[in-house]
Amino acid sequence: MSARTEHTPQSLARMTAVLRAAGCVFAEDEARLIVAESRTVADAEALVAQRVAGLPLEHILGWVEFCRLRLIVDHGVFIPRKRTEFLVQEAAALTPPGSQVLDLCCGSGAIGVALAHRVGSIGLVAVDIDPAAVRCAARNVTGVGGRVYEGDLFDPVPAALRGQVTTLVANVPYVPTREIALLPSEAREHEPMITHDGGEDGLDVLRRVAAAAPGWLAPRGHLLVETGADQADRAGAIFAASGLEPRIARSARLYATVVIGRRP
Repeated sequence: MSARTEHTPQSLARMTAVLRAAGCVFAEDEARLIVAESRTVADAEALVAQRVAGLPLEHILGWVEFCRLRLIVDHGVFIPRKRTEFLVQEAAALTPPGSQVLDLCCGSGAIGVALAHRVGSIGLVAVDIDPAAVRCAARNVTGVGGRVYEGDLFDPVPAALRGQVTTLVANVPYVPTREIALLPSEAREHEPMITHDGGEDGLDVLRRVAAAAPGWLAPRGHLLVETGADQADRAGAIFAASGLEPRIARSARLYATVVIGRRP
């Protein structure tokens, strides 16, 4: 059977209606994407059923669009958010070609890969503690010549990088534990809680990264993390206490907040 020959306007309309009834705000767009990934109507309807059951669209498709790139995102791996493109934008402005970049809590590797595409040639090392994320990131990061390691934050990073990192990006978990229940069900049920839960005030992992970052950053190197808008001042104070010069960048368009620390 040839690919997509069974799809008709009527079948697309039917799947759109099913998705809309399930509460999908962009039902028609989602139906079109599912159809584009399916060989037959039966295949597409099976994927629609997964979406109705609550599976994130990106996990169904097997990819996510991030910074105009199509990146692999496997089941059970954190899905990079649109707002995190602001972190990439801020990092790119501070990263000359040829820089050494370290991407902690890398998930699918989206930030490091997007940064490589924006800047050009960089040395990229990505790290995550979750084996599934490491496997997924490897499929994305190797395409830009990067390396991926499994472990807790800086633990698996090659010692040769100490004092050599120009840009350290870390999309750390920053949701306070008491607010985890408020996350959308897609995040709670299909992404590891370790990618969301930042402890009592949401800044536990950020503290660990900030404390160790100066030892890995090159002089005048930068650490960039995403936080909630109401956490930024506290995060900046944590950076300052670790010996970094902090500033806060905000994007009203993406509803994003990035805290940046510069090593003197």
